[in-house]
Amino acid sequence: MTLHERTAYVWHGLVRDIKAGQLYGYRIDGPWEPERGRRFNAHKLLVDPYAEALSGQVDWKKPIFAHDVASGDDLKMDTQDSADGVPKCVVVDSKFDWGDDCPPETPLADSVIYEMHVKGFSIRNPQVPEELRGTYAGLACETSISYLKKLGVTAVELMPIHHFIDEGPLVKIGLVDYWGYNTLGYFAPTSRYSSCGDIGGQVNEFKRMVKALHAAGIEVILDVVYNHTCEGNQLGPTLCWKGVCNTTYYRVNEENPRYYVDYTGTGNTLNVRNPQVLKMLMDSLRYWVTEMHVDGFRFDLAATLARELHDVSKLSSFFDTIHQDPTLAGVKLIAEPWDVGEGGYQVGQFPVLWAEWNGKYRDTVRRFWKGDGGQLSDLAYRLTGSSDLYQFDGRKPYASINFVTAHDGFTLCDLVSYNQKHNEANGENNKDGSDSNDSWNMGAEGLTDDKKINLMRERQMRSFLATLMLSQGVPMLNGGDEISRSQRGNNNCYCQDNELTWHDWDLDEPRKRVRDFTSQLIHFRLNHPNLHRRRFFQDREIRRRGEDLIIKDVAWFNTDGKQVPDEVWNTEWNRSVAVLLNGQTLQVTDEDGCPVIDDSFFLVVNAAQDGVEYVLPASPSGKPWCQVIDTENIEDPFAHAKIDEKIIVGGRTLKLFSDGAIS
Repeated sequence: MTLHERTAYVWHGLVRDIKAGQLYGYRIDGPWEPERGRRFNAHKLLVDPYAEALSGQVDWKKPIFAHDVASGDDLKMDTQDSADGVPKCVVVDSKFDWGDDCPPETPLADSVIYEMHVKGFSIRNPQVPEELRGTYAGLACETSISYLKKLGVTAVELMPIHHFIDEGPLVKIGLVDYWGYNTLGYFAPTSRYSSCGDIGGQVNEFKRMVKALHAAGIEVILDVVYNHTCEGNQLGPTLCWKGVCNTTYYRVNEENPRYYVDYTGTGNTLNVRNPQVLKMLMDSLRYWVTEMHVDGFRFDLAATLARELHDVSKLSSFFDTIHQDPTLAGVKLIAEPWDVGEGGYQVGQFPVLWAEWNGKYRDTVRRFWKGDGGQLSDLAYRLTGSSDLYQFDGRKPYASINFVTAHDGFTLCDLVSYNQKHNEANGENNKDGSDSNDSWNMGAEGLTDDKKINLMRERQMRSFLATLMLSQGVPMLNGGDEISRSQRGNNNCYCQDNELTWHDWDLDEPRKRVRDFTSQLIHFRLNHPNLHRRRFFQDREIRRRGEDLIIKDVAWFNTDGKQVPDEVWNTEWNRSVAVLLNGQTLQVTDEDGCPVIDDSFFLVVNAAQDGVEYVLPASPSGKPWCQVIDTENIEDPFAHAKIDEKIIVGGRTLKLFSDGAIS
């Protein structure tokens, strides 16, 4: 069918008697002028940018390039038909019985996020039916949901599920794109995680997964990649947008439109400045909220989306459009606040309504527990919600998404087991991935039978996990860290769809201990509003009404029980500090308008090799302190213990005391 009608520069037409399951594609004719950025080629079948499902995969052996690959000349047109090598769009029946599905609407301040890969989570779980392992249905099954509920997380953040393709160079060496940051369809759930085939069944299977997670009170956040696509630079394939209108969808070099502007490191950058592209992005976001019922988004390389001419701008059309959209007003918006372009590191610079992956939190906490000097001052900010980054632009502590590890980099187990990356399996001679990991192997590189080292590693992991869950802000747990998942030192597993990345559910006793410890930590955090405050600490004296007693909402203490003087904060030698969190100064009220009161906590962190003696100050309530968490106690870290005025905090350990644990 040829389209003859055009309205507002958009070609359109009506095809009658089409039913669900019908496959289709586009061919678009126009000038072949690559030197001017025009790359129309009617010989190439194109994916509909708005397709809601795609069938099949890209075949790199077929002529999917619009230019002459043999000569490498991107100015020369290729006239071979690409239809056999391009996925086909699927007409989808949008009817679905959502029943009484209700989004959990967990306040961000009360959230604990679990970053996970749909396939990797369940593919090796023997308790999941074999035919469902590694699929949306596998995540939705009773076994998976029961595990997540017991763990205590309130939301899953799914690594990219928009339909993506495997990169050609990876396919040549027998690898695939595992992470999914190589998008071909912004409206289509990828069929590779579907147990129902790829002729539309993947759509309803995804919906059933969301419905099941919601019924368990778990939100679904999508990791979305709106900064670039799978089509690469001028030498990449022509699969969709490049052939629809290259200069509309991509940012091209203004002086030489043959080439692309690349802020992402992938060869291209979506042209969000163009109204049609911005419309596509917004239509996609609204679709996933209204039709697929997801609860939020994590935006990959979000700084790219905020670039107007070159610089990142808080006043960009991207932010303006999202902020005024009523459909997106109630969903969670999380930015990865950087890209690879100049000035792309924007931690703390996103506008109100946005939360951010706090890269500074990750770096500081890693360096502190590794034993680096000079970290106390920055650690104080990270433990208390990073007020230096978020307090003065209208945001709250929950703007900080705290994490120690994520999909990109070492797992927690590897963070305490390797000094260097070991990415040889990726086929790039170990040159890929970051060389800056702030890791420490504690005496042996990789797995070891040394019991002493293994106990040190387990204790170090506990200290990392406890720090994460006891910090103000929103904790994000890297999926599998709670069961000591290892990638054998590979810190860039983007192409490893195998046992290197899949969760191993055959747990020995140490891994079970870490799992149970993590679960108890999460539930402890959620039960205490003092550990996930909605307002920043004022760090000032507060006089209680009708009393002469002056108290503080937060205070920092030395080993002698006295508050830390200014000159100590930036010393190189000090690797231990204590903080008192006053549970009587939360500055919030409950539904009846009554002030919310919680236990007060005294948190001591010690990254020194040796133990440190502390004198405890009086609690704000006047009640005695009771030890409630000790990461040095491998067998029973949550054992309650009455304490004297002085306590010993072991080397590289954390202790938490409560004034409400003794009735």
